[in-house]
Amino acid sequence: MIDQVKETVKYLENRGFNHPDLGIILGTGLSALTNHIEILEEISYEDIPNFPIATVEFHKGKLIYGKLEGKSIVAMSGRFHFYEGYTMQEVVFPVRVMKYLGIKKLLISNAAGNMNLNWKKGELMLIDDHINLQPDNPLRGKNTGTFGPIFTDMSQPYDAEMNALMEQVAAKDQIPLNKGVYVAVAGPNLETRAEYRYLRNIGADVVGMSTVPEVIAANQMGLPVSAVSVLTDDCDPDHLEPVNIDDIIATAASAEKHLVALFKEVVQNL
Repeated sequence: MIDQVKETVKYLENRGFNHPDLGIILGTGLSALTNHIEILEEISYEDIPNFPIATVEFHKGKLIYGKLEGKSIVAMSGRFHFYEGYTMQEVVFPVRVMKYLGIKKLLISNAAGNMNLNWKKGELMLIDDHINLQPDNPLRGKNTGTFGPIFTDMSQPYDAEMNALMEQVAAKDQIPLNKGVYVAVAGPNLETRAEYRYLRNIGADVVGMSTVPEVIAANQMGLPVSAVSVLTDDCDPDHLEPVNIDDIIATAASAEKHLVALFKEVVQNL
């Protein structure tokens, strides 16, 4: 794995991906931030050595290098999910590549189902902590200790300084930003009423199918990370309606203006 990471890093450096300050992962339906990046280089995942290929139709599958608010950034437009059939090693491969390219901090976004009855779809949630219910772990297996401690401490998986900045920016700019717990499940089906009750009872506010593997990998490598969920559907088990994926994508798109404004000012101040 380390040899593959180094091979990919060398390829990207030869394509101009030189010394990025920050990494950004853009989740489902959340690609509008790329419109604000001064793009210097853009490569489809399928053209990058050792990269998995995005299979979800609304994930564009491009790695972008450029400038955002005066910072050099590398951004993933589209990510990889365990439910697509990838191994956890493949899911977190881009995070390891970004770290070896030189990023100092990582920002993550995702689309998530809202189980907190005090919140509404279309709002944002800063992830303060998470619960991992996915059936595999990116630190499991041979040679994964190459990237850091196998028994990685997760007492504070999300960087306190970055999260505080997120909250300060949101308060100043009147961006509605909740804070809570994200639970990661395998997917790809959505949850039953009983499953939503269970997830709420164990302490989760929102549910999704991504982010946690990347956060675990980042923590193993000592890479500070902050993550924001866009709440795309209301998951009240007592008033549950069939979910329309097109509606989820549309809600994510309508909430993007807040996410874009938040990420831009946070990047400016990091």
